[in-house]
Parts: sequence; C-alpha cells; structure tokens
Amino acid sequence: MGGYAWISLTTDYGTFDGFAAACRGVIARIAPDVRVNDITHHVPPADVPRGAAVLAQTAPHLPPSVHVAVVDPGVGTERRGVAIGTPGGILVGPDNGLLIWGAEALGGITEVAEITNKDWLLGDVSHTFHGRDVFSPAAAHLALGAPLSEAGPAVAPDTLVRLPDPIVAVGDGWLEAEVLTVDRFGNVQLAAEGSTLSGLSPELVVGGVKARRAQTFAEAGQGEMIVFEDSAGRVAIAVNGGRAVVLLSVRTGDVVRVAER
Repeated sequence: MGGYAWISLTTDYGTFDGFAAACRGVIARIAPDVRVNDITHHVPPADVPRGAAVLAQTAPHLPPSVHVAVVDPGVGTERRGVAIGTPGGILVGPDNGLLIWGAEALGGITEVAEITNKDWLLGDVSHTFHGRDVFSPAAAHLALGAPLSEAGPAVAPDTLVRLPDPIVAVGDGWLEAEVLTVDRFGNVQLAAEGSTLSGLSPELVVGGVKARRAQTFAEAGQGEMIVFEDSAGRVAIAVNGGRAVVLLSVRTGDVVRVAER
C-alpha cells in the first residue's frame, strides 16, 4: 500500500490559539509516523486568494505530501470538503477555490472526491472547525495509503469552485497586474510572470513612484524602489530598507501599473 510520509498545513488559524495544534494532534493520533510540515498558519483571515497563492508557490518544493489547506469563511455551510489527487500529491480542504492553483502547480487534477466517509470524521463534527474534524483526519487516512475513493463519492473536476483569474495586462512599455501577495517584509508580488519584465526599460514608474529594474536589493540605494522577478517567478516590487506595500498603499487584489519613465 502506498501513502505519504508528509502532511503539510496551510491555514489562517494563526498561532496564538490552539487551532493549528489541534489539527496536528488529530493527525498524530491517526498517523503517528507521518511528519507534519507547517507551510503557514498566518494567511490573513478569510483571504482565500492569498492562501491559494502561498500553497501553490510552496507545495511543489516540498516532498510528496498530502496538503491540507484551510482558509474557510464558508465553514458549516453547504460548501463541500474535497480531496484532490494530482501527480505530485493530494490536496485536502474546502471547495472554495483554495486548492485549485496548488493542484495545477502539482501537475493538474487527476481525481477528486468529496469527503463524506463518516468513519474518517472526528466524532460530532463542529460547525466551525472542519480543519480539525474533517480535513486533518481525512489527510491522515490518505497519508496512510487509503485511496481517494474511500473518502467519498467522486466529484467532476469541472464542478470545483475556481477563483477568478488574476488581472494581468501587458502593453508597449507597461504592464498592469493584480497584487497576488504581500509578504512580511512588505514586498508586493504581482500576478504577472517575471518574463514580462524583459520588455521594459530599466527606469520605471510604479504607481507614480520612481523605480528601477533589478535582480538584487543591493542594486538599489537606501529607500529606492525596485522591480524584479521573485523566487516564485512573478513580478515583485520592493523598497531597499523599506516596505513597498506602504509606499504604494496597496493590498491584495489591487491592480498596480508598472511603466517606463
């Protein structure tokens, strides 16, 4: 029987409360030899696109895993809990668009099941904590080698909820793209592929602020804004010694224009 040695966790639970620890504990009680890798528990509350982006950009760099993701403002409603099979691992979580980008990053969807097997659920399922009562135990069983078909009935992949595609537009000497994530350093990641920078000159304007194309932070002076291709292959904006998100006054979902001076 196959299985996975690792389970990853991506949530908006934070670490001030015991929510993440409860998920880890449920996994350990069912599959004590499976290791748990915390991608993050600090997705902004209910920010499904941010959770989806972080999961998709991180999961391909982890060992083959069952990836549990819980950013779930619809918990307790009729939204489905699903397990998605891919060539690079299994994703478990709510059917709210959170898992799709990760599935594509892991090679595409091969199989989907709705999680309904009562033998896999943790006692009386809470209306507000499916991460503990549904997704963590399901992930543990899948990591131990249970097939997706045991989780519940098959789901047609084209019925899964998808997030809207991020806005990206490229023209002669400019690009406009949606803010995909903002990291803890205040760097702003756009949805545009890093390759789109190749058509722009080194001297740029971003949201009315002067910037330059660069490959490293050290290429800019203190307080200077740079535009670069980040480690995920996306266009990103940073300020040497500062926070680009503050200087640009943007947040996830806003559209930023990068243009030649």
